[in-house]
Amino acid sequence: MSNHLETASGRKIAYHRVPGRGPGVVFLGGFKSDMTGTKALHLQDWAERQGRAFLRFDYSGHGASSERFEDGAIGDWAEDALAVIETLTEGPQVLVGSSMGGWIALLVSRTVPAKVAGLVTIAAAPDFTERGFWAGFSQSQRDILLRDGRIELPSDYADQPYVITRRLIEDGRQRLVLNQPLPLPFPVRLFQGTADTDVPMQWALDLLAHVRGDDVRLTLVKGADHRFSTPECLEMVTQAIEALPMV
Repeated sequence: MSNHLETASGRKIAYHRVPGRGPGVVFLGGFKSDMTGTKALHLQDWAERQGRAFLRFDYSGHGASSERFEDGAIGDWAEDALAVIETLTEGPQVLVGSSMGGWIALLVSRTVPAKVAGLVTIAAAPDFTERGFWAGFSQSQRDILLRDGRIELPSDYADQPYVITRRLIEDGRQRLVLNQPLPLPFPVRLFQGTADTDVPMQWALDLLAHVRGDDVRLTLVKGADHRFSTPECLEMVTQAIEALPMV
């Protein structure tokens, strides 16, 4: 049973928190995913065994939180993440961001670096609204989006199509992280599968090259796909967290 946090914007964010020692671990999920996925639950099981504090949550419009998915945008979801981290955690946290959650984690890191003890990303997709959606649209798709304010795309992960809105694209342009300096003054561990058909391997290399930090490492896993949820992949993630220096 999840609890709900009401944010300053009036959104009700569903979350599940495990008490324990710090630094706590916060899981930030992907686009249109929720906090009941394989990676989130694996991390919770690990945290409970380790006695580590852990927090997972649903962005607004996702899972058990309030609002409609298609009304949301990157800025809203980053606000949600900041609200739960600042309200529900104590001290610096290890952020674990999956896909879009990697972008959100980078935005949180840029906004409140003192709250971040370390960053672990899994197939991070920073700036994907621009580098992925907009760049991949044909001119006719762009025209439809600008005219109608939305366009539907087929999804590999759900029966219902993704609704991509003009607001999502335009808001995303205000949240880009690869177009300006990105200092990360804490340990950073990036994971990327070579068989990922959603996030190109080049994006991981671009992120590695772009960020500024003294302790940044990228692990490429041959044959791993976007889900990165095999037992071996999940074990890599928890091992990386365990190996981070304690704050």
